[in-house]
Amino acid sequence: MLAVGVLAGLSVLSLLAYGYLSWDSLGLGRAETEATGTGLGEEPGAGAPGSQPHIVFILADDQGFRDVGYHGSEIRTPTLDKLAAEGVKLENYYVQPMCTPSRSQFITGKYQIHTGLQHSIIRPTQPNCLPLDNVTLPQKLKEVGYSTHMVGKWHLGFYRKECMPTQRGFDTFFGSLLGSGDYYTHFKCDSPGICGYDLYENDNAAWDHDNGIYSTQMYTQKVQQILASHNPRKPIFLYIAYQAVHSPLQAPGKYFEHYRSINNINRRRYAAMLACLDEAINNVTLALKKYGYYDNSIIIYSSDNGGQPTAGGSNWPLRGSKGTYWEGGIRAVGFVHSPLLKNKGTVCKELVHITDWFPTLITLAEGQIDEDIQLDGYDIWETISEGRRSPRVDILHNIDPIYTKAKNGSWAAGYGIWNTAIQSAIRVSHWKLLTGNPGYSDWVPPQAFSNAGPNRWHNERVSWSAGKTVWLFNITADPYERVDLSARYPDVVKELLWRLSQFNKTAVPVRYPPKDPRSNPKLNGGVWGPWFKEDEKKNKGDKKKGANKQKNKNKKKAN
Repeated sequence: MLAVGVLAGLSVLSLLAYGYLSWDSLGLGRAETEATGTGLGEEPGAGAPGSQPHIVFILADDQGFRDVGYHGSEIRTPTLDKLAAEGVKLENYYVQPMCTPSRSQFITGKYQIHTGLQHSIIRPTQPNCLPLDNVTLPQKLKEVGYSTHMVGKWHLGFYRKECMPTQRGFDTFFGSLLGSGDYYTHFKCDSPGICGYDLYENDNAAWDHDNGIYSTQMYTQKVQQILASHNPRKPIFLYIAYQAVHSPLQAPGKYFEHYRSINNINRRRYAAMLACLDEAINNVTLALKKYGYYDNSIIIYSSDNGGQPTAGGSNWPLRGSKGTYWEGGIRAVGFVHSPLLKNKGTVCKELVHITDWFPTLITLAEGQIDEDIQLDGYDIWETISEGRRSPRVDILHNIDPIYTKAKNGSWAAGYGIWNTAIQSAIRVSHWKLLTGNPGYSDWVPPQAFSNAGPNRWHNERVSWSAGKTVWLFNITADPYERVDLSARYPDVVKELLWRLSQFNKTAVPVRYPPKDPRSNPKLNGGVWGPWFKEDEKKNKGDKKKGANKQKNKNKKKAN
């Protein structure tokens, strides 16, 4: 009961936020009228804008918490800084520590434990994808009249055609299916000899678009084309999942101009990539204005996970990196920008998670959330728009039952409530608990990138006592996770362990199948793409049945 009292007694920070404006009518100029094909001969009021906003969700890849100008970075991001300053900065915003988990939670509104994707990422050769029985955000938006388009990185599986973006709610798709690849050639090798092309338009390899254009610029051009050809009087959902700034570290030469002084080659390349991304987002914003969308638009910007210091990313002053459950792996750059905001230029420090966009955007779009869909996200629009308390008081960062177990973890260390060998992390109000092996735990300060490194001699490291498998932090008071409070507040530890056990009762089995040799692009025209066919499965089943019948006949004859 002490734990409950402690948890209940701690207040949640509440800062300035913003509210609704009425949706203003769109006055289409000459350029917009020409682009949409509307004009003389239309019925009065035909295509008049409704209250449904245009939704633009921009997801950066592997951008570190510090890697934006307004967080003190030496990398210039004037577009992001301006959009965030004129909108609402989300400074208590969480995602998942890797690519697939964040993307799956955004598109379904569900934790990983409820989709079976709680371990690692979907590998190119795995017969795995976001389970087909999960309703997706674009599917729900299509129900209420939205045109839905995805440009960029999918990374939610493609082993069968039903897993492809166009089968999961998107009217069009242009981008890559895998987690990474060459920015110019769009080739990806998963292992020696297992290599293929990875650029798609809808359901086919986009060989015609392979003109050696850097992917950040190519994706931006595609977005501009979509906006130019769509009628801004009708609602549109644009999901722009840029490849940048994920490795390999590649960027056009001109973007290195301001970063010659950065000695660390990875950091320098990363800076150039981020500069190009910032310019791309400026071009997207200009296109929204040019073609008549901007005044009725909501732009959301997010990174999918923390930065990777060995690949140039910085999460300072947070602890840890991509792939870990320390704050540096899961606390993300995020903001909302929109002319519709009532209180512009504010900061929201209420708790927000990437699963929250699903119910929030469906509600804004005037859609309906089915009662039988068990969501983990909350509608946080009033939290952002009106300064109300967040309906979210906890976040299950994850429970991964098949990650490498902590050697000294045990049920005893978890007070008989939880096996602390299991990798897990949970946030409840101000408290955060980690168990098992949470991953790389250094703090990597800016000076670590001062030479050819990153030089680990500059890193701040903590040597835990032998056998430690439980950590407790007050994240509000100690956002950098420097003071472990697990020994001081055992009752809080017990309460959070119990919360983990309750979440775990709702978990579905992990989906992490072994690789399938049929996935080799050599067997698919040199292209990464769907390889599993229902016909093959059916034929195999028929052959098996036939073989069993023959065996039974032979047995009868023998008798």
